[in-house]
Amino acid sequence: MNVMDAFKLDANEQAQVNKFVSDFNHKLNPGRKPQQSLGKDDFLKLLITQLSHQDPTAPMQDKEFIAQMAQFSSLEQMTSMAADFAKLTTMLTGSEASSALGKNVELLDGDRVVQGAVKAVTRGEFPQILVNGAYYNWNQVHKVFEEE
Repeated sequence: MNVMDAFKLDANEQAQVNKFVSDFNHKLNPGRKPQQSLGKDDFLKLLITQLSHQDPTAPMQDKEFIAQMAQFSSLEQMTSMAADFAKLTTMLTGSEASSALGKNVELLDGDRVVQGAVKAVTRGEFPQILVNGAYYNWNQVHKVFEEE
């Protein structure tokens, strides 16, 4: 008999272990919800934990540490770029809506098609346009045209 075979759990025992671990984690952090992805703060916590618990007789190699710091730096830059792209998207959407001011639009409001001139535009992350006395979300517009 293999030594590892003695430590194998059947399905019932595995389920009991999983439940115990889940209950224990819930008691430690009752308000915390599990996440499926790691953020920059999680990465930094892992790196600090790794450094503080490393074997002093065999510390982390410089190359490993530099590689992990480079990964952290890349993660930070990607997070910053994602935030900048979100801001840029908001600005472009607002600019696009503003450029329709005074022009005619065709938009979908549920099952009906609405046509009319844009009389006003609101600013913000989700701009709205005033057409025929009612405000509509800019993303409902599917056609902008000038009256012939």
